[in-house]
Amino acid sequence: MTGTAKKLGLLATLYFAQGLPYGFFTQALPALLRDLGLSLPAIGLTSLLALPWALKFVWAPAVDRVGTRRRWILALQGGATVLAVAMAAIDPDAGLTLLLAGVLVTNLVAATQDIATDGLAVALLAPRERGLGNGIQVAGYRVGMIVGGGVLLVAFDRIGWALVLLSMAALIALSSVPVALARDLEPRAAPPESGGWDWLRRPGALSWLAVLCVYKFGDYLAGGMLRPFLVDRGMTLAELGTMLGVVGFTAGLLGALAGGALTNRVGRRRSLVGFGMLQALGIAGYAAVAALDLPREAVWAAATFEHFVGGMAVAALFTLMMDASRPEQAATDYTLQASTVVIATGAAAAISGFGAERFGYDGLFLGAAVLAFAGVALAASRHLTRITRTEPA
Repeated sequence: MTGTAKKLGLLATLYFAQGLPYGFFTQALPALLRDLGLSLPAIGLTSLLALPWALKFVWAPAVDRVGTRRRWILALQGGATVLAVAMAAIDPDAGLTLLLAGVLVTNLVAATQDIATDGLAVALLAPRERGLGNGIQVAGYRVGMIVGGGVLLVAFDRIGWALVLLSMAALIALSSVPVALARDLEPRAAPPESGGWDWLRRPGALSWLAVLCVYKFGDYLAGGMLRPFLVDRGMTLAELGTMLGVVGFTAGLLGALAGGALTNRVGRRRSLVGFGMLQALGIAGYAAVAALDLPREAVWAAATFEHFVGGMAVAALFTLMMDASRPEQAATDYTLQASTVVIATGAAAAISGFGAERFGYDGLFLGAAVLAFAGVALAASRHLTRITRTEPA
């Protein structure tokens, strides 16, 4: 495949297909569960259903070795479509356990697709294209989350569970068309027999993994309880879906595009640190809203700002993760880094409910902001640049 525009267009549709169910199950579902009366710790623990995203590094070498990325992606998106249709037949009130099992399997399918898609992205994008490419990647994913976590949540009040899930299935199927038509994807060399774990012995690798553990921890600690907090503040599901799922994620999409465009211009590491500082300030905004009981307008402003700067931070982080991946086994190297992020952020989301119960929403958000600033301080360490393959200033 040639041409930057063609590469970016293909990747945008692939990441949209991943963001769609992920947005629904991580953004819309917590609000629905709170509306059904589940406790805050129980809602927080449902984030453990995303465990396949944390463990996907285990089977990433198989995706690098067996078949082609295009075949993996097509098969897995087909599986996600079938799963959405099957879950449309489940009554959330009566079959909650079965529904959560379906969410777990969907996460397994989507996580495996992500391995193939990330490997394809590293192989397709030249270093000079990675800043913009990661902006497009995050933007496509955010569009999927806007539809899954916002539009479908708003639609839930009007059309009900079954039609929402069937709509999601149809959108996933449609997003498979571009990759089905793209028969000229670049070939890739077979990875070495090491299985990819020798990446951990590269200079700076362990320090970089430490950054990946803490950089988004505070963001997810706060995000895990943001929707229950707003439900407890009296917001309806439709209003919540509009504010966070549509306006908030649109801001995140624009932030990702801005961050991706600025990463090459500003420099890799300066972008990571600067955008991370803005992200920490955004989380602090939630603490102010909770502690001061600020009006709805302040909540909208805080959410919009935090989503925008969060998108910028993610674009910079993903660009450096690509730089640290070897093209010959891109899926394995990138997945190892991505799994580190998922494990850390999943742990943050899982304990968020307990933190909110113990310290209150304002205490939780304040602590999350402090942790976010700590992550930025670690990212500012100059020796961390040794793992990357391009200018990381």
